[in-house]
Amino acid sequence: MSLMPLIEIVNLTKDYGDGRGIFDVSLEIEKGEVFGFVGTNGAGKTTMIRHLMGFLKPDKGRALINGLDCWNDSAEIKKLTGYIPGEIAFPDSLTGTGFLKGQAELLGVKDMSYADYIIEQLQLDPTAKLNRMSKGMKQKTAVVAAFMGDREILILDEPSTGLDPLMRVRFIDILNEEKKKGKTIFMSSHLFDEVEDTCDKVALIKDGKIIDVKSTKEIRHNENKSYKIEFISKEDYKRFIALDFVFEEKKAERNQVVVNVCDSNINDFLAVLKGYKIKFMTEIKYTLEKYFNSLYQERKNNV
Repeated sequence: MSLMPLIEIVNLTKDYGDGRGIFDVSLEIEKGEVFGFVGTNGAGKTTMIRHLMGFLKPDKGRALINGLDCWNDSAEIKKLTGYIPGEIAFPDSLTGTGFLKGQAELLGVKDMSYADYIIEQLQLDPTAKLNRMSKGMKQKTAVVAAFMGDREILILDEPSTGLDPLMRVRFIDILNEEKKKGKTIFMSSHLFDEVEDTCDKVALIKDGKIIDVKSTKEIRHNENKSYKIEFISKEDYKRFIALDFVFEEKKAERNQVVVNVCDSNINDFLAVLKGYKIKFMTEIKYTLEKYFNSLYQERKNNV
């Protein structure tokens, strides 16, 4: 018998009119799973997360966390979760330290050692006044506040927004540490590499509707591969592009092609290449971004 998902979203709809909102969204997130929610700005990511935190009442459907209804049991939900909002608003009168101490009291956190560890990792000076903090410093403070309670569930809305590239890497390291502890994490992002580096599974949302749900492992091991090849001579380049392959890119000035080949055809492909003088050949990593861009294009072509 299968266990109930820790986070369950069933036919969730919030219609703001003019095509804005989320529509008939259904997702399941298992205990210990890191789930990514990706899409462009305005796709519905924040609306989805606000329902999970009990800030919005759905027009239709429901969201459950640990069997609790996210709207009716929102107070209990907040006790279970660490949360980073998409738009951070702090009381300006406090310092970062004062704010974090207040959050610790609210969360019942007695030991601040884990908070201090995250502060050190993110190189945050929490003694500054919140109203004088940069966007990046405020984001770091929000990360500390969300993680310090050591909650089993983390709900994160664009959590690395405002962090510089080095701090984004540090944040991903912290997130992967949480993952190793068995935390269940639901994270929205518009950064494909961030999701690919942390998540077990990812959903793509567009115009408030789920386009696809896929495991990141499955995407990385996609059977359709792309290879970049540079030929030594122009003659070989011309001869090769006349063949019946699927070409993603052709650069005549450099005698280069990017060709798509399915794993099942790789031996035939390599046999053909033996008849050519090649300067180099390299496999192009198949990424989450490439996969979802192909879905966007496919949907666009079918309209």
